[in-house]
Amino acid sequence: MPLPFLTADRAFDATEDDIALPFDDHDRWRRPYRPGPYRVAAAAVLLLLASFVLLASVIIAFTGGPVEALVVLVVALLVIASALRMLRMGVWVSRAGLRRVRFLTTATVPWPQIENVRTVQQPVRWLGLPRTVQGQALLVSRSAGAPLGALLTDHDADFLARVEAFDRAADTVEAWAAEYGRV
Repeated sequence: MPLPFLTADRAFDATEDDIALPFDDHDRWRRPYRPGPYRVAAAAVLLLLASFVLLASVIIAFTGGPVEALVVLVVALLVIASALRMLRMGVWVSRAGLRRVRFLTTATVPWPQIENVRTVQQPVRWLGLPRTVQGQALLVSRSAGAPLGALLTDHDADFLARVEAFDRAADTVEAWAAEYGRV
């Protein structure tokens, strides 16, 4: 079963000489980068755990009561949903605007409301943990409302040890902002 949110389009394998917005359909929400190996590995571990929990629910269903099996099945489904949501986390772009998907929340900002998109050198969180290190972050300033904060950092689960991928993703988001926003 193909998982389209896991794979980026072939356009991101293109060279820098190609066009900045390499998609044919700009109305579809797209992630301008591939998910990083740490994010994919964490989701794979969660799915492995879910397989054991599903096996436990089958064993409980055959040996115990159906209520206990149903509870364990719901736990397995929650673990699977968590793994899939973890894979969907990140920054998405379309003609409509910029979307930041977190584990429990999603925020969408239309391009006309975005004032500035820039890459800055600042302390960033390492893999989302409280520890901070010096790194790069892609910041978005809104014309009204609270700032979005760092959209992408070079030390998060998608770009740790992949500096070129961070630069390419930041440039792509900046190109979308230049094309559709007031930037």
